[in-house]
Amino acid sequence: MPIHEQNLIRPENIVTNENLEIDGIDVSGHWSTFIESRVVTDYNEAMEDEIAALPGGEYIHRCWQCGSCTNACTVNAVNEDFNPRFWIYLIRMGMESELLRDKDIIWQCVSCNKCTYACPRDVNPEGVMKATAHWLEKKGHTPKSPSMHFDEEFSSQVIATGKIEEGRIIRGFFKRTGQPLIQDWLLEMVKRLLRGLPAKMLIHMGLANFVRPRTRNWDRARRAIEEYVEEKEAQHAEALGLNKPGPGNRGLDVDLPKQAAE
Repeated sequence: MPIHEQNLIRPENIVTNENLEIDGIDVSGHWSTFIESRVVTDYNEAMEDEIAALPGGEYIHRCWQCGSCTNACTVNAVNEDFNPRFWIYLIRMGMESELLRDKDIIWQCVSCNKCTYACPRDVNPEGVMKATAHWLEKKGHTPKSPSMHFDEEFSSQVIATGKIEEGRIIRGFFKRTGQPLIQDWLLEMVKRLLRGLPAKMLIHMGLANFVRPRTRNWDRARRAIEEYVEEKEAQHAEALGLNKPGPGNRGLDVDLPKQAAE
C-alpha cells in the first residue's frame, strides 16, 4: 500500500522555483512547488527477513498498513516524524536508504505497547521497533542507543546472579553512557525512598551495593541461559550476514527462556 501522507514528504524533496514561466504563464513561488522525483536503486530485498529474524520482528509480515500503531503511538503524539507504520512499510519494501534517514529517532520507542494493543493483526509493532533499532546497531548504522545500554546492563546482571539490584543497574548504566552518578533527580528519588521505605528494606538495599547477592544454586540456570543466548545470537548473526558475536555481547537482544529464568 503506498504512502500518501503529506507530512512524509521530506522538505529536501520539495522544490519551489522563485521565477518560473510555463507557456507564457508566470507560475513563480507557491504555484511552482513540486515534489522532486527520485529513483531508488539500492533496495535491500533481505531487509524484512533480517529484521524478522530478530526478537520482536517475527510478525512484521502481517502488517496491512492500517496505521493503528502510529495513531496510538505515545511518541508520535509529540513528534510526528516518529512513524512506526511508515517504517514498517519501508522495511517490507526493502528501502534501506530511506529508512536510514530516520535512524536517529527509531530507537526512541518508549515501549508503552499502545501500538501493540491497537494492532488488529498482532504485528507487535513495539517489538518491530526494538528489532529495527537492534538491526541498525548490528549493521553499524548507529551507535548503541541508551536503551540498548540499559538492556545490556540489565541482562548481564540477571544472567550472572539471577537477581536484579536496581542500584547496581543504575551505576552500570551511567558508566556505560558516560553520565555522572550524582544527578538531581536521583538524589530526590533517594530522599523519598529514605522517607518512605522500612528501615529493614533500606539496609538490605544498602548491603546489596557492596555484597553482590546471588540466587541459590544459580550456576546450572546461568549456564543454560548462556548457551541459549549464544545459540540465538549465532542465529541472528547468520541471518544478518555478520560474524558470530563474541562472549562480551551476551544477552543483549534475546528472549530468555522462562523455565531457566525461574
